[in-house]
Amino acid sequence: MNTGSVKFGSIVVLGGLLSGCLVGPNYHRPAVPVPAQFTELPGWTGAAPADAAPKGDWWIDFNDPLLDELEPKVVVSNQTVRQAYANYQQALAEVRVARAQLFPILGINGSVTRTGGPAAGTTGAAGTTAAGVRSPGSVINAGSLEGTASWTPDLWGSVRRLIEENSATAQADQATLANAALSEQTLLATTVIELRLADADIDLEQQTVAAYRDALRVTEQQATAGITATPPSAVITARVALETAQASLIGLGVARAQYAHAVAVLVGKNPEELDIPHSKIMPTLPDIPVGVPSTLLERRPDIAAAERTMAAQNAAIGIAVAAYYPTLSLSAAAGFTQQPLDGLLHTANHVWSLGANGTETLFEFGERHAEVAAARAAYEGAVASYRGTVLSAFQDVENDLSGLRILAEQAKALDVAVSDAIRGTQIALAEFQAGTVDYTTVATAQEVQLTNQQSAITVRQNRLVDTVNLIGDLGGGWSAAQLYDPRHPRGPQPSDVSAAASPAGAARPAAQ
Repeated sequence: MNTGSVKFGSIVVLGGLLSGCLVGPNYHRPAVPVPAQFTELPGWTGAAPADAAPKGDWWIDFNDPLLDELEPKVVVSNQTVRQAYANYQQALAEVRVARAQLFPILGINGSVTRTGGPAAGTTGAAGTTAAGVRSPGSVINAGSLEGTASWTPDLWGSVRRLIEENSATAQADQATLANAALSEQTLLATTVIELRLADADIDLEQQTVAAYRDALRVTEQQATAGITATPPSAVITARVALETAQASLIGLGVARAQYAHAVAVLVGKNPEELDIPHSKIMPTLPDIPVGVPSTLLERRPDIAAAERTMAAQNAAIGIAVAAYYPTLSLSAAAGFTQQPLDGLLHTANHVWSLGANGTETLFEFGERHAEVAAARAAYEGAVASYRGTVLSAFQDVENDLSGLRILAEQAKALDVAVSDAIRGTQIALAEFQAGTVDYTTVATAQEVQLTNQQSAITVRQNRLVDTVNLIGDLGGGWSAAQLYDPRHPRGPQPSDVSAAASPAGAARPAAQ
C-alpha cells in the first residue's frame, strides 16, 4: 500500500468519526387530544375494533354490478391518481439522490496527445538528427491515466437530515397517493349512486306520467258524460299536469347524462366510450362498523400525509442548523503520466495527490439565523395543519354518523307518508269517479304523493352517499403501517401503480 492511500484512508476514517454528529431537533409526533368515543355512536351503532372496518374492495357491500366493474379501474386509469403516483415516484428518486451524497464521488481521467513538427532539442530521443535537431515530420505521443476521489463528510448531519426530510416527504406523497385514490373511488361511488337515483327518478316520473294520463282519461270521460262535478277547467288542469310531468321526465335525462359522463371520466375514459344502460337495481345500504376515534390517526391517509409533512419540516430545521458549522471536503488522485506514451503504467510514472478544503462563513448578517427561524415556523405551520386535519377528520365522521342517524329516522317517517299518500290518491280518484269530489282533490292528492315519493328517493340517495362518505372518512382500507420504509427501499415496479394507490393494495406499497 502506498503512502497516498494510507493518508487518504486515515482522512476517510477521521471524517467518518466526525460524521457521527447530528444537529437539529429529533422528531417526536405532537400529541393531539382524541375523544374516547364518537358522540353519535350511541343510538346508531356500537363501536367495533378497527379490523372490522371496511377494507379492500369496500364497494362490493353496495351490491351494485357497475361499482364492482368500475372501481378497480380508478387506481389504474384515473388521471388524478396517476398524477399523485408520479409525484410519489419523484419523491422516491429524491431520497436516492440524497442518500448518494453520503458516499465519495469516484472518477477516472485519461488523456492521450500526439504532437509533431520541426522542433529543436537535445534530448537525443528518436526522430532527432545527430545535431540534436528534430527532423521534420517527427511525432511524440504522451498520455496520462488518473483515478480521482472526492468526498464531503456529513460532519453535522446535514445530509442525513436531508435523507430524513426526503424520506418523510416520500411517505407523505405515498399517503397523498392513497388519499387521492380513496377520494376518487368514493367520488365514483357517489356518482354511480346519483346515476342510479336518477334512474329511480325517471322510473317514478314515468309512473307519474302514466297516473296523470289515467287521471286525464277519467276526467275527459266524466266531462263527456256531463257530470256537473267535472267542468271543462278540470280537463285542462289534468292535461296541464300530464304535460308538465312529461316535460319533467324529459328534463331528467340531462342530469342522468351528466352523471354517466362523470363516471366515464373518473375511470379515465372519454364520455362516449362508456355506455351505462338504465337500471332498476338500486345499491343496497351496508352496515359500517365504526371503531374508536383514535383509529382515525392510523387509518386516514390525509392524516398520515400531514403527520409525515411535520416530520419533513422538522428535518429541515436540522438542515438549516447545520449551516452554522464548517464544511470539510477531501480529495485524492492517483495515476500515471508519461511522455512519450510507451511505458505509461510503469511504477516510475506513478503520481498522486491528497487535498483537504475547509470553509466556514464568518459574517452573513443574520441569514442563517433567519433560515433556521423560517424552518421552525414552517414546522409550526405543519403542526397546526396536522392538528387541523385530525379535528376535521373527527368532524367528518361525526357529520356522517349524525346524518345517517337522522336520515334513518326521516326514511321511516317518509315510508309511512308515501304509503298514506298513495292510499289518499286512490281514494280521491275513486271519489272523483263517483262524482262526490271535484278534480282538484285528485290533483292535490297526486301532487302530495309525488312530492313524498321524490323525498323518499332523495333521502335514500343521501343515506347511500353518507355511507360512502363515512367509509372514506374512516380511511377506507388504508393503514399508515403500510407506508414506504426508507430503511428497506427497492426500486418501484410498473405493477405497483394500483398497489400503491389503492386501499385494497395498501399491503403492497410501491416501494418497501
